[in-house]
Amino acid sequence: MRPRAQDRGEASMNRRTFVKAGAATALTAASWGRVYGANERIGIGMIGIGLMGRIHTRNFAAQPDVRMVAICDVYDPRAQVGAEICGGNVIKCRDFRKLLDNKEIDAVVVSTSDHWHALLTMMACAAGKDVYVEKPLSLFVREGRWMIDVAKRYKRVVQVGVQNRSGPNFQRARQFIQDGKLGQIVAVQDTYCRNLMPGFGNPPDQEPPQELDWDLWLGPAPQRAYNPNRAIYHFRWIWDYAGGQMTNLGQHSLDIVQWFTGVSACKSVYSTGGRTFLKDNMETPDSQDVLIDYPGFTGICVYREATAGRAGLGMGGVAFYGTKGMMTVSRGGYEVFPDRKVKPMNTMANILGGHPVGGPQMTPEPEGQYWTDKERDPSGDGVKDYVTHARNFLECIRSRRQPIADIFSAHEVATTCHLANISLRTGRKITWDAAQEQIVGDPQANAMLTRPYRKPWDAELRALGVV
Repeated sequence: MRPRAQDRGEASMNRRTFVKAGAATALTAASWGRVYGANERIGIGMIGIGLMGRIHTRNFAAQPDVRMVAICDVYDPRAQVGAEICGGNVIKCRDFRKLLDNKEIDAVVVSTSDHWHALLTMMACAAGKDVYVEKPLSLFVREGRWMIDVAKRYKRVVQVGVQNRSGPNFQRARQFIQDGKLGQIVAVQDTYCRNLMPGFGNPPDQEPPQELDWDLWLGPAPQRAYNPNRAIYHFRWIWDYAGGQMTNLGQHSLDIVQWFTGVSACKSVYSTGGRTFLKDNMETPDSQDVLIDYPGFTGICVYREATAGRAGLGMGGVAFYGTKGMMTVSRGGYEVFPDRKVKPMNTMANILGGHPVGGPQMTPEPEGQYWTDKERDPSGDGVKDYVTHARNFLECIRSRRQPIADIFSAHEVATTCHLANISLRTGRKITWDAAQEQIVGDPQANAMLTRPYRKPWDAELRALGVV
């Protein structure tokens, strides 16, 4: 695999015409280096109008320099919802390829189930579209590398939906850590708990609703009979389409960890857990614990779906433990809790009222000294961050600069999440060679870095030239 530095550099490429059977529309010369006028509106097509897609449709439709051109969803009622948000004057369709063929569309926003993220992004790039793709970036590790290669080849802007990066409170918290004010990072922890007992039930396989194109919804995933617990929204808990909360919430939280610390990859991961408490026909864990060995510090992820526990930091919330104190950061803001400066021997001498003669004894020292400053910033606004993230994407379409949530770092974070799930499913610690993007000494686990695409979507993948 190519060294990480080359990913972020300018690649030397020849212009290639993407003309293969069933593949995306060929590029025109103009699509490679188009410069948008200051008053020119950017044509946007939306693919997927679920929970996130609806939010993105509202946000992009509200931008003065955007022209909403088309809404695509394989479930007709959702396409109608998207069209109504846009005032009705848009194209509605089930098949995303109509958007890729539309010359009025400059960029697409991909908010589908996870198993479509990679192929849609790659086909859009090959069709000359810039892409805003929701997290998690990919369904398995190799997809992320394919996405990078295609985006670079066609010189497309790809923004990933880890919107916390656009939050001013997250940016200030990151600067605090990068300035060394928290000291050396010892550990980070991401905890998210909620109670979904007793589960989602066990509905039988059945005919899909007439308004849903089930075969197109499945896309590159294995052919399966329709089941309500495998489809709209519930895909999150099925391995064929997603990675549970490890990839859903983990991409948010571990993105903060790796972005704040500048670490691009883990050294090893171990995960344990399973679907034990919720009684339904879902598959991904309702309880998962992850131990990540990063260079210089440890990462801990705790996900619970059968017990709510105490209120946590929410989606994307992380606790950083440094040698000078602790920081909690979330969409609501951040807070620094400084550690007191205490002589090590005095800490020991104070245990349980003190030691007898011969043990550690208290010695005088100044009171009220701390290793760092106490700081609290409650200004976080997650709703506003979504808008700012969309604005960053639009500005990068015009400038052709890398967006704040670039595809390279998103692949690195998604890889950590996928490795955790591979560890969970194999029951083994995973040792990662980041330079080669290979699992060390475990052929079975290494084979899980990729998955086959179902026909005819395997032909699209071959046409993209990544396998």
